[in-house]
Amino acid sequence: MTNDAFHQFHGTEGYVASRALQDAVNVALSLERPLLLKGEPGTGKTLLAHHIAGALGMELILWNVKSTTKARDGLYTYDTVQRLNDARFGDGDVRDIRRYIKLGPLGRAFASVERVVLLIDEVDKADIEFPNDLLFELDEMRFHVLETDEWVTAAHRPAVLVTSNSEKELPDAFLRRCVFHYIDFPDEGQMRAIVDVHFPGLAEELLRRALRVFYGLREVPGLRKRPSTSELLDWLRALLASGVGLPEEETPTLETVPYLGALVKMREDADALARHASRPADARTAGRHFFR
Repeated sequence: MTNDAFHQFHGTEGYVASRALQDAVNVALSLERPLLLKGEPGTGKTLLAHHIAGALGMELILWNVKSTTKARDGLYTYDTVQRLNDARFGDGDVRDIRRYIKLGPLGRAFASVERVVLLIDEVDKADIEFPNDLLFELDEMRFHVLETDEWVTAAHRPAVLVTSNSEKELPDAFLRRCVFHYIDFPDEGQMRAIVDVHFPGLAEELLRRALRVFYGLREVPGLRKRPSTSELLDWLRALLASGVGLPEEETPTLETVPYLGALVKMREDADALARHASRPADARTAGRHFFR
């Protein structure tokens, strides 16, 4: 017997989520813990937050983390420059400090009267201390505004998703508070389902040839950036818009595959692909996924 209150997220029509990913989302929602998502670019980590919010009828608040981002930025900022300008030019009551307090993404999530989804995107871009600096607020669901000596306390614990591209290792104390899930790159079966969401009714032969080329590219050794799901979708869109077909041969060549620039985005990878194609057949990757 299943608990319907636990199984809140089942994926959406626009997001094909594996059973393991659905379980991870529902565990995090049930435990009210942040869900930490890792996986190579293009596996849908960021997109997942949008679909969770849509499926559960919640507002999505997005916090894009940069190398210069500080934890305090997510709580609030005090606009001293605006207050100084108002004091100089007589625009408004500068004694009301609350006018100059601007809530950040985490602050808005806490202040919301309804439960929201908060996405902390690419947390590993910030300083190594950034995740630890969030621990108190994520645990206590409140923060102190020093300038007004007030506390902002969450009426509802937001559903927090945190994405990481593994640029830096995250602190153990932060990891202990999270539910973790690594999104594996879709296999061909799952990729077919994803493509069907975006291109319903796509001709089977075109899809078969496109996936052969796509996964063949991903198997070429030495690529710094293997093509991702979003690039496959862009490539298919270009093929459909142009009406250009794909080669019939089981072992495609670089010359017969159109619009490779939609899939291979770095000069180094284009060179690696050319070197790989020029090697003797028995020196290339075994199996049906390789170029010549």
